Amino acid sequence: MMMPFKRQALVEFENVDSAKECVTFAADEPVYIAGQQAFFNYSTSKRITRPGNTDDPSGGNKVLLLSIQNPLYPITVDVLYTVCNPVGKVQRIVIFKRNGIQAMVEFESILCAQKAKAALNGADIYAGCCTLKIEYARPTRLNVIRNDNDSWDYTKPYLGRRDRGKGRQRQAILGEHPSSFRHDGYGSHGPLLPLPSRYRMGSRDTPELVAYPLPQASSSYMHGGNPSGSVVMVSGLHQLKMNCSRVFNLFCLYGNIEKVKFMKTIPGTALVEMGDEYAVERAVTHLNNVKLFGKRLNVCVSKQHSVVPSQIFELEDGTSSYKDFAMSKNNRFTSAGQASKNIIQPPSCVLHYYNVPLCVTEETFTKLCNDHEVLTFIKYKVFDAKPSAKTLSGLLEWECKTDAVEALTALNHYQIRVPNGSNPYTLKLCFSTSSHL
Repeated sequence: MMMPFKRQALVEFENVDSAKECVTFAADEPVYIAGQQAFFNYSTSKRITRPGNTDDPSGGNKVLLLSIQNPLYPITVDVLYTVCNPVGKVQRIVIFKRNGIQAMVEFESILCAQKAKAALNGADIYAGCCTLKIEYARPTRLNVIRNDNDSWDYTKPYLGRRDRGKGRQRQAILGEHPSSFRHDGYGSHGPLLPLPSRYRMGSRDTPELVAYPLPQASSSYMHGGNPSGSVVMVSGLHQLKMNCSRVFNLFCLYGNIEKVKFMKTIPGTALVEMGDEYAVERAVTHLNNVKLFGKRLNVCVSKQHSVVPSQIFELEDGTSSYKDFAMSKNNRFTSAGQASKNIIQPPSCVLHYYNVPLCVTEETFTKLCNDHEVLTFIKYKVFDAKPSAKTLSGLLEWECKTDAVEALTALNHYQIRVPNGSNPYTLKLCFSTSSHL
């Protein structure tokens, strides 16, 4: 049984001896899962008793819990209905966004839920992202009080008025084409919905989808204001080593940053107002539980709708507890074109650097690490530059993910000055798709 966002799971063996063998083996030989060492110990539970751990139709639950991992595109009831309903008749859907994106889907029967779980668990809603992890939920029935983008009762189609705002209608997301659903996506863990046409390379037979609202682009630029849920609260920040600019350096990888404010009443905690709720979802997904300067970050959606510059004070390093980044040139999602160039990656031990002058060498980076009191990298690579190029790019690898995260937080957007140069170069860092050099 997976425990979403806790990075833990329960595994029930056929007998005690098998469980002992597993724990003993893992104590002697490190076991790695997806590049991370996994630790095994005995649970206080004697058996896994969540609903539906048997193939017996009477032992399941008709409500499924869906955890959407790597949610690069908006997830609405329309998207989930289009994915789930062809497998088994959907009655109700509720989406909630406290720790990443999760949803509960109630089917007409336990058999429908079992079929959906078997068919959809591990599949991508869109190619390479929005991956479904599915379990049986605890509730046996969902209570929906309003039909909108985040909840819907299909047995009561006229329940409340539907929210059609912010350009995220069914047509904008699904294009109202029957071919939007791919039956052959099951089992292959392929995409269940086609990517919007602007993301499909060289495809001429794509149905004409309505322009898809880029989740990466800041809604404050697109719509003139922030929707609800666009503020993230982050706690576990090192009080001596973290400030507004360093919070920006890390969180800007997942969306535009409007404002950052440290809370006077809760030391080591900050509110980060981001461009839209999808940026918040990506930040929660990728940064929650990440270790930074000896502390573990707790990242969740705030109840605040915006960050207000009140109770401003001086942080330990002498900088202000509040900073407005709305007009910062270092925001990376200010237009659709700029947003499409960003590769959304979880933290890794390899950083991609770019926009540095031609005179920068490995020794330059080593000195930067030493000057900013972060551990230096173990491998360095520079990409071949075109003859007309004015900047360099390449990769830096650290011993572990934590060291790389700390280096990015400290060094991102550092101003590199060159002799006789008029304007400094802004060092840009992001997590690389490469796991090693």
